[in-house]
This record gives sequence, C-alpha cells and structure tokens, in this order.
Amino acid sequence: MEVENHTVLPQFLLLGLSEDPELQPILFGLFLSMYLVTVLGNLLIILTVSSDSHLHIPMYFLLCNLSLIDICFTSTTIPKMLVNIHAHSKEISYLECLTQVYFFMIFVGMDDMLLTVMAYDRFVAICYPLKYTVIMNPWHCGHLVLMCWIIMLCFSLTHILLVKQLTFSIGTEIPHFFCEVAQLFKVASSDALIGIIVMYVSTAPLVVFPVAGIPYSYSQIVSTLVRMSSSLSKYKAFSTCGSHLCVVSLFCGTGLGVYLSSAVTHSPQESSIASVMYTVVAPMLNPFIYSLRNKDMKGALGRLLSRAASYS
Repeated sequence: MEVENHTVLPQFLLLGLSEDPELQPILFGLFLSMYLVTVLGNLLIILTVSSDSHLHIPMYFLLCNLSLIDICFTSTTIPKMLVNIHAHSKEISYLECLTQVYFFMIFVGMDDMLLTVMAYDRFVAICYPLKYTVIMNPWHCGHLVLMCWIIMLCFSLTHILLVKQLTFSIGTEIPHFFCEVAQLFKVASSDALIGIIVMYVSTAPLVVFPVAGIPYSYSQIVSTLVRMSSSLSKYKAFSTCGSHLCVVSLFCGTGLGVYLSSAVTHSPQESSIASVMYTVVAPMLNPFIYSLRNKDMKGALGRLLSRAASYS
C-alpha cells in the first residue's frame, strides 16, 4: 500500500552494512572508535590553530573550517547508525531521513568546495607571494567561506524540495547505512525521473568547480616552481601543498571509488561499504595528515601539549 508523504509520514528502514547479528557488536565498536577519533582529532586541530598566533593566517583559517565541517559531516550519519545498532532497530522516521539528507548534502558539498578554496589559497601564496596578504585578507577569506555556505544551503534545499514531491510506501527499505538522496529517488513509489534529471543538472556545476579549479591551481603552482632557480625555495614552497594534496587525493579518490563501485557492481551493500571510505575514513584521517605532514602544525601541537602538561 502506498502512502503519500504529505498525508501520513512513512517510516524508512535503513538496511545498514550487514544484517548478520554477530557482526553488529563489531560494527558498533569499530564505528564508535572511528567517530570518536574523527571528532577528537578535528577538535584538536581547531584548538591548536586557535591557541597559536603563528597559525592565524588564511591557510589555517580554512583548515579550521574544514575540520569543523568534517565533525559535522560524520555527525550527520554515524550517531544514528550507532543508535540503531545498539537498539537492534533499522527504523528512521521520514523527518529524520530528510534532515539527514539535507545536512549530509551541505557538509559533503562544503568539504568539496573548501578543498577548492584551499587550493586557490596555495595558488595565490606561491604564484603571487607579494600580493598574498592583500588578496587573501580576512575579509576576503570570510566571504569565500560564506559564499560556499550560501551555495550549499540553497543547493541542498532544492533537493529536499524535490524529495518532498515523492511518495513512499510505509516501511520502505533503503539499502544503505544513512539516507542519501540518490537512494531515495531509487526507492520512491512515484515517478522520480524529473527529480533525477534536476539532481544531475544542479550537481554538475558543483563537480566542475573543484574538478577544474584544483588542477588549474596546481598546474600554475608547478609552472611557478619550475621557474624558481633555488631547489630549497622549490621545496619550501611545495611543502606547504603536501598535506592539502593528500587530503584532496583521499577525499576525491574515495568519492570516485564509490561512484565507480556503484557503476560496476549491482550490489547495494558493496556500494554502502565503499561509501564508508569518504564518509568516515577520510574525515578521520585528515587531522593525522595535517598534523604529521605539516611542520608548523606539529610545532604548534607540541606547544599546546606542553602547556596542557604544565597546567596539569
């Protein structure tokens, strides 16, 4: 029996990563550990940057925003998954599902756009070092981040309004561990063709922006480095890009892996497992990449821990 979503709110069932009861405690412990590491690691990045005046520059301002987004990103999906595993339940209400879709799209888009803005920051720093403080002033950085937020809030709201037009059966099964807009279009009882077309058309600019922006920024950076005569100058300049390149490769690589796995395999469970890489693993590893590969961050983190130890 089909029930329209504006008369009676349907209940969804999240099938999760596995239906094997013996695996549920393992999954709970694993994802709880990864969630805690993600939250604590990114909070430590924010605290380190905030407490050290040497890091009050655009690159680390953007890094703080990325860490905040990563905390929110994982908090959108993992807590509900953990609650369901602990309660031996698969249910998620219609409103909870729409809320999860809305915030998930905001934060995954913000992750993507912030990485592009960070590539632009490195491009300006290396290619136009004398103009860097003028171009990347606090006012400009704040407006770049604000613009990203406005774009993603409008983008996500558009997709939520599209989903609101769909109808679902009571107890509709979603073959994932969280509500994803593409999955909702697949399991809808009503025709979702128009929604799917609008989704792909509206998503295209958000994909083109980083796909074009990041390679262009680094092509200009490489071109500038080639013209430098000093090997030491080349190393110092490019070393500031190493952490960002690792994060971009991790996020975009895992995202591409999810897309290819969904295209190659027809198993929803395998696609769900692949999506763990960019929804959980990538945000968890970002703090380690920036703290271990960045000399300034390592120094600031050491000073922060020293101060904490002296107070205790």
